[in-house]
Amino acid sequence: MNKVKFFVTGALAVLLSFGAMVGTASAEGVKEFYKGKRLKMIVGSGAGGGYDAFSRLVARHIGNFIPGNPTMIVQNMPGAGGIKAANYMENVAPKDGTVVGGMQRSVVLVQLMGQKGPKFQSAKLLWLGSLAKEAGVCAMASRTGITRLNQARNSSKAFAMGGSGQNSTEFWPALLRNTMGLNYKLIRGYPSTAQIHLAIAKGELDGICQSWASFKDQANQMLKDKTITPIVQISLHNDKEMTKLGVPLLSDYLAKENLVKGQTLDDVRLFFQLTVIPPLMGRPFAMASGLPSDRGQAMKTAFEAMAKDKKFLSDAKRIKRKIELVSGDEIQKIISSLSKTPPAKLAALKEMFKFTGPVEKVVLPIIVEGGKVLKIKRKGRRITIDFKGKKRRANVSGKRTKVFVDGKKVKRKAVKVGMTCNFHYYGHKTTAKKIDCKS
Repeated sequence: MNKVKFFVTGALAVLLSFGAMVGTASAEGVKEFYKGKRLKMIVGSGAGGGYDAFSRLVARHIGNFIPGNPTMIVQNMPGAGGIKAANYMENVAPKDGTVVGGMQRSVVLVQLMGQKGPKFQSAKLLWLGSLAKEAGVCAMASRTGITRLNQARNSSKAFAMGGSGQNSTEFWPALLRNTMGLNYKLIRGYPSTAQIHLAIAKGELDGICQSWASFKDQANQMLKDKTITPIVQISLHNDKEMTKLGVPLLSDYLAKENLVKGQTLDDVRLFFQLTVIPPLMGRPFAMASGLPSDRGQAMKTAFEAMAKDKKFLSDAKRIKRKIELVSGDEIQKIISSLSKTPPAKLAALKEMFKFTGPVEKVVLPIIVEGGKVLKIKRKGRRITIDFKGKKRRANVSGKRTKVFVDGKKVKRKAVKVGMTCNFHYYGHKTTAKKIDCKS
């Protein structure tokens, strides 16, 4: 009996020891893989918007929590409301744990509805987590006189809403027009919400729908000047800041008399509930399916540790971004919940997302603004000049921005404070096509 007991105990000890060795070997393998690596963050939107800000925030910090402490660079890949970047991550980029996607939250719903474009399965992606739970907002330029949602219903004027792809900038105006009859027209083709705000300020557009977090940052000065008015909260629950401003919830308008003929109250409520569930994973990050499991787990662990780190939270506060961690497992549950929606209802929602009113496509002009370089940040990735007494900032891409100094093509780090530079770009806080400097 004692011999049997000894054998079992000894065998158990060997198994536990072997398991510990495997775990240690796995951890060491992950560390060796990432050591000295340069990871890439693929952002599904243009520079200057909320997704871009959160992605660059993660890129600055996550390497400190990944075994081996790799660095990370950022590449913006706008197109089709984030679908282009998600497709690239899943089908083109290396599936070795070196590429992270700064995803647009709407891509999940777009894929589940069976829209053309997505070449990925949301449920199969490795979700690292999200850094925010977002409330949505629709806002109108104050010059339009629109202060409440239903005022746009009976207007003889079609109000121009800016769109940047298959996301809230286009989905919500379409849904509001199709279910409540709001007289909107859609102007597509903007690389990101930053350009939409510039167009509103210039009088080229009348309004925008987007997340509240990005809106209050990008429309900060217009809010102070009272030249833009938030008219509705698109959220399941009241947002404290918008409620304080007196902005009503969408549910306050959901009454039978406010609906287009043929729409039922139950269906319209369901449509809007489906569109506000993705914002619960407001700023999501993911990796491709089929990664080595030990690297995937290391990245999930690193993401959650980073989101709780004091230096990370301080940096987020500096750029005025509120952090609310949603774990990768929680995102998986949200996707699972969405996938249980009856196919007929998802098909109906897909039709509601089709903009039925006038649609135009903008071709943004490249403008040139020049002046003395005042400030350079992030090793030349952001350059600020004095243009006729006003500060103008350009984002500088390592691949998409051509940089010249004294007629010679150079890398962005060659630009120095005090030089005189011309920005060839879409406008303040956008990515420059070309920067031409004189020393």
